[in-house]
Amino acid sequence: MRKRLVWKTWLAVGLCMMNAAGVSAAEPVHLDRKGERWADATLRKMTLEEKIGQMMMVWAKVEFLNVKSPEFTQLVDEIHKYHVGGFGVTSPVESGLLVKGDPFEAAFLTNALQKESKVPLMMAADFERGASMRLTGATDLPAAMAFGAAHDPELAREFGRVSALEARAIGVEWNWAPVSDVNSNPANPIINTRSFGEDPAQVGAMVSAYIEGARSVGLLTTAKHFPGHGDTDTDSHLALARISGSMEQLNSLELVPFKQAIAAGVDSVMIGHLVVPAIEPDPNKPASISSKVVTGLLKDQLGFKGIVVTDGLGMAGLTHIFSGPNGSASDAQVSAQEAVAAVEAGDDVLCVPPDLDGAYNGLLQAVKQGKISEQRIDASVRKILRMKASVGLNRNRFVSLENVAHVVADPASEALAAKVSEKAITLVEDKGSLMPVHSPKGIVAVEFTDTARGTDGSRAFTAELLARVPEAKVLHVDGANARFQADVVLDAVRGASTVIIVAESVPSAGRVAQGKATGSVGLNAGSAQVLANILKAAGDKTIVAAFGNPYAGMGLAGLQTYVCTFTNTTTSAKSLVKALFGEIPLQGRLPITLPGLAARGAGLDRVAVAVQAAK
Repeated sequence: MRKRLVWKTWLAVGLCMMNAAGVSAAEPVHLDRKGERWADATLRKMTLEEKIGQMMMVWAKVEFLNVKSPEFTQLVDEIHKYHVGGFGVTSPVESGLLVKGDPFEAAFLTNALQKESKVPLMMAADFERGASMRLTGATDLPAAMAFGAAHDPELAREFGRVSALEARAIGVEWNWAPVSDVNSNPANPIINTRSFGEDPAQVGAMVSAYIEGARSVGLLTTAKHFPGHGDTDTDSHLALARISGSMEQLNSLELVPFKQAIAAGVDSVMIGHLVVPAIEPDPNKPASISSKVVTGLLKDQLGFKGIVVTDGLGMAGLTHIFSGPNGSASDAQVSAQEAVAAVEAGDDVLCVPPDLDGAYNGLLQAVKQGKISEQRIDASVRKILRMKASVGLNRNRFVSLENVAHVVADPASEALAAKVSEKAITLVEDKGSLMPVHSPKGIVAVEFTDTARGTDGSRAFTAELLARVPEAKVLHVDGANARFQADVVLDAVRGASTVIIVAESVPSAGRVAQGKATGSVGLNAGSAQVLANILKAAGDKTIVAAFGNPYAGMGLAGLQTYVCTFTNTTTSAKSLVKALFGEIPLQGRLPITLPGLAARGAGLDRVAVAVQAAK
């Protein structure tokens, strides 16, 4: 902590020396004639090696890096040796937990890397919920499904605009969002709340609005995961997912938002590692490496002319195809085969191969050996350079560090996050009329989280609850302590007048629970059993809040009152507590069906009554 404070102090002192004027984030995405000429002239000057590099993107992790450190040296080496076209800006993971970086650190890092590159770099990020997905201090926007529950495309337009302003402020020009999948399968372990919902028309409207909002202030967008990752029960980070619907179903469901995204001017489409038999019968050719999907369907039939980017090439949904008997192939061998197969299919950008050297040299050798023509490479690189010019990188590749403090977490942006989080709160069922809470006396809250530390959201819920009801008892259950806490929890709820369950669960890449190799977004077995026991003992006085995954309440015997937030951010935690005590009206509507519980569009209205909480 001390190191970071010192770093921020010196950074503030040095702002006046580092503030080269950056490209205005208020400029819409637009390719003019000057940009076209720059792209064509740059391409003509490139060697084959430089062209190959432009198609590669690897991770750059936001953290303090001394310029002589091995980590920074590696990033510079990837620029100089492999001529990479850009970086995916993310944050490091320690002990399975994301360690978010700082917006100033992000801007400093993107500027430092841009300085090292002969050709301007394209900085991309997985900012599905905006920059707060990876950085501290950024606007705490909720997940896409919360916007679906708020059922207002204009809010989705603002979602795109705010995400764009903050991304551009730190030097990110390309967002790998919005998620355009229709979450039609309640068992989907990885899309879930990342989708706007299950109705293709509504998802398409939200996707289009987001794209228009983001592009209006200079952020490149991505519709993902083509041709649709919603109707599967498998996390493609762990295994190869399958979309089994007919072509008729694809056209009426999965493809609808992608068609609308293309009509809205989306800049890129990300291809999922998905087996789609209706399009590609070969089970060893998932969409990401299938010419029938990428070229035949996306480019030829749907008429998409922009950038085609693969999903992460290190995901098990793809790597297992090239891993050889018993996984004997090296990362370099796997990466080489993936790169060649992806380019042959029609992909333009290769996203985070497991081994950069293998992917780069594999593709380079394929061209030198005549397996792939240099003209095919030129076609992709020309599109990449034009995309860079469309956001002004040909004019200025740097951002103003001073501008970060003026743009990130602007109060107007924070107000949008709060507005959507409040409008999204959906009261699905309230058989005992427990909402709002009638009395602050005798409240017991039980938080179910994945880790003993909890999350920012669960900690915010506790703080907000105790600020209103200091004598409330708060218990915490996670996978490790569930069996030890079971009796303590049951004793507490039996003596409570009101029980509040906060069941926190959100889609997380590669998350395995209850031994499922296909992924999970539900509570672990121990926590689920404790929750079931609470409902059995005190269901008539228990409010269950799905803090994230709205499907968490399906199949719960004794469920009387059920409320969904669709996300687990700190802002959503504050909104949930306000909803519990009647401080805000409830007007959210389910953007998905909860089989056996409620239909899409369900939601009980409540007016704000502001029940007086204990102080």
